[in-house]
Amino acid sequence: MGFFSRNSNTPDNPEAAAQARAAMAEESLDAALSLQAETADVVERAPKEEPAPVEEEGAGMPVVDEDTPFGPVGEDGKLRTYADKLPVTRVVGQTKIIAIINQKGGVGKSTTAINLSAALGEMGRQVMLVDLDPQGNTTSGLGIDKRLVSHSIYDVLMTEYRDNRVYLQDVIIPDVCRGVDVVPATLALAGAELELAMELARESRLKDALGSFRGKYDYIFIDCPPSLGLLTVNALVAAEKILTPIQCEFYALEGVTKLLETMTRVKSALNPTLDMLGILMTMYSRTKLSTQVVEEVRNHFGAKVFDTVIPRAVKISEAPSYGMPITQYDPAGKGAKAYMALAKEVIQRG
Repeated sequence: MGFFSRNSNTPDNPEAAAQARAAMAEESLDAALSLQAETADVVERAPKEEPAPVEEEGAGMPVVDEDTPFGPVGEDGKLRTYADKLPVTRVVGQTKIIAIINQKGGVGKSTTAINLSAALGEMGRQVMLVDLDPQGNTTSGLGIDKRLVSHSIYDVLMTEYRDNRVYLQDVIIPDVCRGVDVVPATLALAGAELELAMELARESRLKDALGSFRGKYDYIFIDCPPSLGLLTVNALVAAEKILTPIQCEFYALEGVTKLLETMTRVKSALNPTLDMLGILMTMYSRTKLSTQVVEEVRNHFGAKVFDTVIPRAVKISEAPSYGMPITQYDPAGKGAKAYMALAKEVIQRG
């Protein structure tokens, strides 16, 4: 038998071979059907998993009413101007100018400036928020695109004695959120420290600019840079009170002594009415360290420390990335409730 001869198990009769192939195919089909039935039975007995919910686009995002009259940009796609300000329907009280200040960075100055202003606005107060920090976090944190800002607080401070003077009303962006107008800052402000050093009346530029707006706002907040240079001195000369946020961490009191020394010097030489409104504990967490820091600060400063403590919350950190205060981004959350409580304390303290 040659190398290519048929397998000994294959019938020599073609008809018999066809029948054999048909029988084998039928057996294979029966086996496949039997396996399929067994598999279906196993699947039927197996615990069923609920299908994962399909998350709609934008789920978890803050809901914004598109018909709201508030926001930095008007219908024409440009930043609103002071002429666009909504009419004030209540009598404005005596204007209080408050500098939010701590020479230590990362303690929640801009966060407090934004959210305290918004909380007071929700309570019906008229608030001007001045961004005096070259980083401009307050400006961007309220959804203002700095690329659209043609004039900022820098121009107001630097052109007071020039022919091309820019006035404060030229840079105010009104109704960014309910009751809150913003004076924006851009990176140009970073050079103001050196430029102001060679200017006349360099310490009182901001005070002069704000003077004509007394009686138009209940509160004017100044978000100060994390330093004790001429910009901060301008804020201390313009303000009546200072509010100092302190982070609930180990180095909480670092720099506060120096700040109080600077406040005392400005008070004695340039602004005799300057006083401390209060100290605000921020980024509080339920840890032993946070509790100890709060106790230490209360023991040191007594009644000057606000009863309200601002918690460390993810929502508070997220809100600026959406250009919103926490009262709009997460109005029912613990962060918004804390800042609303702080606003009530600020009103009570006058």
